[in-house]
Amino acid sequence: MSIGNSPEDDRPSPPSTSSDASATPEPATDSDRPSIGRALQQARIDAGLTVEEVSTATRVRIPIVHAIEGDDFSRCGGDVYARGHIRTLARAVGLDPVRLVQQYDAEHGGRPSPTSAAPLFEAERIRPERRRPNWTAAMVAAIVAVIGFVGFTMFNGDDRGSSGHHVAEGPAPAQKAAPKPKPPKPPAPSESAIAAVPKDKVTVRLTATDDKSWISAKASDGKLLFDGLLLKGASKTFQDNEKIDLILGNAGAIELYVNGKRVDDTFETGQVERLTYTKGDPQVG
Repeated sequence: MSIGNSPEDDRPSPPSTSSDASATPEPATDSDRPSIGRALQQARIDAGLTVEEVSTATRVRIPIVHAIEGDDFSRCGGDVYARGHIRTLARAVGLDPVRLVQQYDAEHGGRPSPTSAAPLFEAERIRPERRRPNWTAAMVAAIVAVIGFVGFTMFNGDDRGSSGHHVAEGPAPAQKAAPKPKPPKPPAPSESAIAAVPKDKVTVRLTATDDKSWISAKASDGKLLFDGLLLKGASKTFQDNEKIDLILGNAGAIELYVNGKRVDDTFETGQVERLTYTKGDPQVG
């Protein structure tokens, strides 16, 4: 009688399922994040802005905005311009530009290392040429000096010849009375003049203090009062009988007066705001 393994012992054991039941799911990767273009497009839609409004506020052409929202960066003209467009569009729609630029670098080979400009221009150094004397200008100056000297001599000679023949033949003519001084001009109205606004109307004054900003203003009947870029230092005043609707593309750069009262806001640079103001004490709509 031999002792050994039975055929049942040689059969492979079934795989254990206890470890599979306790296995944890894999964490989400960066591939689960939306693309750069999709994130910019969704943020623009959430902010209630059209592509044309974003293009006007950022000065990025409409075809490039459409291309970036479709994740096509070939129309930007290179990585440097692509990063700049991403930062500008992100600020306009209220996204973090740093995160999107980092995502772009990760998807396009990383940020390129800076290149020193000194060796590139070393071969361009050329010895300056010696300036030649400008004889034409010297001759013109000499001729002008001679003409001036001759005219001065003739004028003085006529003055001396005629001075010896003057004879006093009567009383000296009466001196003309000195002209009365003109009254000073009234001072120009100051910025505080906006305080004297009519009580039965809505008056809004916008001033771009820190930077330029795209703005849009509509009256109560839907009429467009202004739609464009307000440059740094420029001001616009709007008035209506009922209300005024505003869209500020860069609200942090705007100083706002409503019905003669300054509105103290907490808007940030690059923030897009939609506001409505009516008669009386200003309130944000």
